[in-house]
Amino acid sequence: MFTGLVREVGRVREIKKADRLCLSISSHEGGISAREGDSVAVNGACLSVTKSEKGIMRFDVMRATVSQTTLGLLKAGDAVNLEGAIRAGEPFGGHFVTGHIDCVGSISSLVTRPGDVSMSVAYPGTFRALVVPKGSITIDGVSLTVGEVTENGVTVYLIPHTLATTTLSRRTPHDRVNIEFDLLGKYAQCYFGRAGKGAISESFLKEQGFI
Repeated sequence: MFTGLVREVGRVREIKKADRLCLSISSHEGGISAREGDSVAVNGACLSVTKSEKGIMRFDVMRATVSQTTLGLLKAGDAVNLEGAIRAGEPFGGHFVTGHIDCVGSISSLVTRPGDVSMSVAYPGTFRALVVPKGSITIDGVSLTVGEVTENGVTVYLIPHTLATTTLSRRTPHDRVNIEFDLLGKYAQCYFGRAGKGAISESFLKEQGFI
């Protein structure tokens, strides 16, 4: 379990492609302290550390994960967002993040404004019911508040701290990003769907007093 609060920006040191993707990532800022077997979110995708020594973490990435995330697009030298699994007793400042990517989205626009950057991300319409204004969404492992729900995606606003401490400042239009939708929203949609009450919608949440 993660919070979506990036602890460090690491760097891809080496990539080997065989029957699986072998990924080596450097971590030198002290934000991540991982041992073999620990879970680490890499650009939002939960991976298990297979080896850790001298500031280098190694991961084996299965084909299913490669096909459902952007990890297969990484190159040596790329920067990545890193977060270790939350530990009991730590502050929970973000939101519930599992590290299980729901889909890959595409940045449709970036607009720099005084005090923030507006970023719009498009994703498949089948996920539209999982997003509501002021709700939570994770983009490349970064916990963000939904600013606006658009016809084909979402708009979020990146404050200077987020831009300074994550890789989102390096993103450009048409870049692909990992998206994880709010866990609570997914369970609510599943429950109401099974109960025959239809999918969760913004109007339903307003009727029930959630927003």
